[in-house]
Amino acid sequence: MTTGQPGTGKARPAPARAEAEIQPATAAATGTPARPAPTSDKASAASSAHRPRPTDGTTTGAATNGRPHGATGDNQPRPAKSDMAEDGDAAKDGAAAKASDAALGRRDRGRGRAWRWWARNAATKDGTKGNATTDGAKDDTAKNSPKGNAAKSGEAAKAGDTAKNGDTAKNGEAVTVGDAAKVGDAAKVGDAAKDEKVGDADARVKIDGESKPVSADRWEAFASAPEPKPSIFTRAGRAVGRFLIHEWTLASLGALVLAVLMTWPTLRYPRYTLPQDYWDPSLQAWQMAWSGHILLADPAHLWQSNTFFPELWSFAFSDTLLGYAPAGMLGSGPEDAVLRYNIMFVLAHALATLGAYALARQLGAGRIGAAVAGVSYTYAPWLLAQAGHLHVLSNGGIPLALAMLARGHGWSLRHGYRPERRHDGWIYAGWLVAAWQLSLGFGIGLPFAYLLGVAVVVAVVLFCVRRLRTRQAVPFGRRLLVADLLGGLFFAGVGVLMAFPFFKVTELHPYAERTIRDISIFSPPASGFVTAPAESRIWGGLHEGARAALPWHPEMTLLPGFVLYALALGGLFFSVWRLRHRLLLLAGVLVTMVFAMGTRFFDGTFTYVPLFEHVPGWSALRTPGRLMLWTTLLLGLLAAGAVTALTDRVRELTAQRIPSWPGPWLRTATLLPLLLVTLEGLNTTPHPVVPTQPAAMRSAEGPLLVLPSNQSLDQHVMLWSTSGFPDVVNGGSGFTPRQLDDVRRVSQSFPNQTSVDYLRTLGVRTVVLLREEVAGTPWEISIDAPVDSLGITRQEVGSAVVYRL
Repeated sequence: MTTGQPGTGKARPAPARAEAEIQPATAAATGTPARPAPTSDKASAASSAHRPRPTDGTTTGAATNGRPHGATGDNQPRPAKSDMAEDGDAAKDGAAAKASDAALGRRDRGRGRAWRWWARNAATKDGTKGNATTDGAKDDTAKNSPKGNAAKSGEAAKAGDTAKNGDTAKNGEAVTVGDAAKVGDAAKVGDAAKDEKVGDADARVKIDGESKPVSADRWEAFASAPEPKPSIFTRAGRAVGRFLIHEWTLASLGALVLAVLMTWPTLRYPRYTLPQDYWDPSLQAWQMAWSGHILLADPAHLWQSNTFFPELWSFAFSDTLLGYAPAGMLGSGPEDAVLRYNIMFVLAHALATLGAYALARQLGAGRIGAAVAGVSYTYAPWLLAQAGHLHVLSNGGIPLALAMLARGHGWSLRHGYRPERRHDGWIYAGWLVAAWQLSLGFGIGLPFAYLLGVAVVVAVVLFCVRRLRTRQAVPFGRRLLVADLLGGLFFAGVGVLMAFPFFKVTELHPYAERTIRDISIFSPPASGFVTAPAESRIWGGLHEGARAALPWHPEMTLLPGFVLYALALGGLFFSVWRLRHRLLLLAGVLVTMVFAMGTRFFDGTFTYVPLFEHVPGWSALRTPGRLMLWTTLLLGLLAAGAVTALTDRVRELTAQRIPSWPGPWLRTATLLPLLLVTLEGLNTTPHPVVPTQPAAMRSAEGPLLVLPSNQSLDQHVMLWSTSGFPDVVNGGSGFTPRQLDDVRRVSQSFPNQTSVDYLRTLGVRTVVLLREEVAGTPWEISIDAPVDSLGITRQEVGSAVVYRL
């Protein structure tokens, strides 16, 4: 039996922080190179049987140089040949194994836990259970060797046989590892350091049988200090800062500030003045106060209001503004009612601006273009004539609901359908806002409800057509379907509940229904679309002659703005919207204008009259001109497309200039359309002082009647009744019940026996006669007449006379 090749040395593993290069070890005592003990194939197999090494999974034979048979790397050294081992020499084999262990064990132990863990996993992964290695050097060490020769399958043994099932090599299969050791001594093993860095996770490396701590990287002292973790107050401050500079926060604040400025001086004396006049605003101030009061006190009697006593369903005699009931729960009395009305008046303008802005942004307009749409929609000159009708001005829920529904379905006019932007939460919110808008009144809400229904039908048809044409399932989603079904049912349910009292009113008072003749009185001519109301600061004085030619100019001056007309016209030729979308918007503008003319367009035979006769609830709309709201919105969207195209072009020109001058001036010029639209919306709306509540109204017991009684004065009485809400016979609405007409006729002779008996029959207990209002009436003479013979009492309370029946 021959010994192995000389030159085998003991290699120590490099420390974790050192370069991965292994130098030959020297003898501890003599300083001379240590000669390895003779080895054989059996010894190699025996010494490596308990130290698994990774294999490539191609062979199952024993390896003689620390690598499995079948390794094919070009950078690995070729094993040297050796003499054949003799059969049955078990004793020599055992000694050789021990010697091999002694020579190679130190290197093996120096690898640490990470190397043994990696070796076991690699062996398991390759699926070889019987392979073993005898050399302590890693495969990566040999790969990085300058020799560049790889051991190949069949060259490890002279006979080319492999050992099976863990048997040692026989019949001349033994080789020596001398050459491998030489190659390993000279090789640079960059991966050795990597393997030992794996052990750094445990912060200790086992060297020479001892566990020693691993020192920190010497360059860490030069690293930048870590950023300190922000405190909860810092994080909260940053969140608030991000919220304050968010687009929608700025848009909301901007809309609110603009509303305060454009409606000034509404909030100058908010407890004592009302915009436009003090008749319809007094009625609507009472409506908000009543809904808030009764929902807290007795919700079952919501529709049985304290006015028009003893009529039933009296709260449904006009649009109710029921959606503002939460505001009505705050405060009590006439002054608080006036304050509440003025606040909601300003907020209604802010919401309309924000809603139209949101819709334009969702459809694809830029910020400035969307601002133009929002301002033109809210402060169009024709709306200045509606300053006394809060239910008409409260239209912001319409564009806001449309924007939310479009956002939830991932649809945009500019970008089309984007399934990845779908979100059912926005759909629920959109249907809720739509239902809230409907609760404010059917004068504006009913056309919106029908338009929303038509939009749903058209969307479903287009969805099915696209699916049949492309033969592909268009992404929609079950959650969106459920949201639309539930939201639509909720919206329809609110509409039915709101409509039921109005149908009861028409059943009890058939004469309350409108006729075509009533519609004709309020139908505007085509000249109304270029005529501004008297409240317009820019055009009011110039259009005085044109207004005089209109039969009922408060409902016939329908100018949306000459600036808006010009921008919309430009949007037909220069816009970010596609051509077909521009044509659809133009068609919408023309159609809504035709319907807004009522019976003035060919007597409405093919336009308004069919709706009036066949669409449920449409006969209750006596003012077709208010459909101009939709015309204004569509014109605003056309204008937004043009302004957005302008701002995009300016941005491109600015980016191409080096330097960017006159970039700031060009960008400032894009604000000119917004400025012009805002200026055209300036108003001269009057703010009269509300009549003071008589002292007698604060203590009078109901049911009571206030004289004189007429449509205008009764609306003041309704406002005064907010102190305790006593039942009053007085009332003002879109129609006058016949019983109230009878009361006014009979009470002309009050106080006399006939009128007293009639009022007692109705249940009236108190009559308040206002001295300040009796001039030119029959009561101017009878107010001081004695009443002893009538069985009633008379008392002077302030400027009024109180009769107790």
